Amino acid sequence: MSVVKWWTSVLLAVLACLQIARGVVTDTDAAAAVKFPDLYEASVLELQAGLDAGHFSSVDLVKAYFARIDEVNLKGAALRAVLETNPSALAQAAAMDKERKKKGKRSLLHGIPVLLKDNIATVASEGMNTTAGSFSLLGSVVPDDAGVVKRLRKAGAIILGKANLSEFAHFRGNLASGWSGRGGQATNAYFKNADPCGSSSGSGIAASIGLAAVTLGSETDGSITCPSSNNNLAGIKPTVGLTSRAGVVPISEHQDTVGPMTRSMTDAAIVLSVIAGKDPNDNFTLAQPRNVPDFTKALKTNALKGKRIGVPRHAFLNDSISGNDPFVNIIFEQALNTIRSLGATIVDPANLPSADEIINSNNENVVLDVDFKIQLNAYYEALLKNPSGVRNLADLIEFNNAHPDLEEPKGFQSQSTLIESEATTGRNATFFQSLAFDKELGATRGIDAALKAHKLDALVLPAPGFTTVPAGKSSSSKEVDHAI
Repeated sequence: MSVVKWWTSVLLAVLACLQIARGVVTDTDAAAAVKFPDLYEASVLELQAGLDAGHFSSVDLVKAYFARIDEVNLKGAALRAVLETNPSALAQAAAMDKERKKKGKRSLLHGIPVLLKDNIATVASEGMNTTAGSFSLLGSVVPDDAGVVKRLRKAGAIILGKANLSEFAHFRGNLASGWSGRGGQATNAYFKNADPCGSSSGSGIAASIGLAAVTLGSETDGSITCPSSNNNLAGIKPTVGLTSRAGVVPISEHQDTVGPMTRSMTDAAIVLSVIAGKDPNDNFTLAQPRNVPDFTKALKTNALKGKRIGVPRHAFLNDSISGNDPFVNIIFEQALNTIRSLGATIVDPANLPSADEIINSNNENVVLDVDFKIQLNAYYEALLKNPSGVRNLADLIEFNNAHPDLEEPKGFQSQSTLIESEATTGRNATFFQSLAFDKELGATRGIDAALKAHKLDALVLPAPGFTTVPAGKSSSSKEVDHAI
């Protein structure tokens, strides 16, 4: 696990140096006391400076973010990024303001409003739902806060509300990214009706346009990185086991992870330092050998000096989503030049030996289909209450069929992924073979092999996604099934 943390620090350093070089993150700017910062761009450090100086309170912040949500969520631009706001948020903010005056702040997230993806559980007594965007979970009562929510509360953060998402983290069928039964179609804030990517669509949109100070997303395969790219954010997909998945509506324990989506790498590092760590309710986190480091320590302007950064060209030039997009390629080449200017050596190409096999492999789907049925059934079973009566995946499929007015977007009828998962029969020999081959392709003959062969400190490549095409379509206007 110490190696994993080291690689995380390297990644943070790469991204932070890029942003510092562009003038996005500086200690001087972030620490400057302002009366009330522009919520479109306000960083956690700027907000903390204002709170510490008494220029505004956490109650003021919550009210301001509520006003921003009211302005553009269902009215105006109708971004549909937020499913619901927290009726307890103002009381939480008042308590944090009082504590700040008496004892000081608990952490850099003290009194900071955080928006959660709606697959991250919060106790029902707080007044919010946890539904993964599905009416099948509306009114359900979870047994406890999610592990990452407990850490946020301990740090003094305020839970602002729940963000829209691709329903069930896009593990349902061939539906557009950012659509859920409860929330409707979320849309990119930069271009009308453009794809926000997913499945952490609402988290990405909300962070990009200042509907919350920071947001949390989850990723199984691309669900933090893709919406972060499409919404111009800094997103971190932590290594599985670095952050707890306890209390998160699951897809797969082998790939699910929770991470920050923010407007700067500094903010992302601050949030990751809070939510990472061991959780007895998630065995994967127990592999961490020691306490989580402060990831902000990796944010140094000279961190890339002498580092070797590889470009796995083959991995993304053959990617049907992003590989040959000229705009992506232009910006990527500019980023490489910035990395060079900061003292790093670019090794190009530094290909993954298994790249072609990864693209053509179906092993991931085998693993996810099996895991989803097992773990979703367990999630439903653990609920203290569920008014819909849904208790397992089979019930969910029937519920969707019985309520097309709630659970089918106009012109679409797709539960193909749910049906495929329901047909699985458990973790058999084929499952374990697929899981082992996944690890071999991705790690042993993939990333690890490239790092070793070229003596690299890190790999860098563009995130997938097109921001200028209609939601749910590729640049050729074909329907696409985006990240989960």
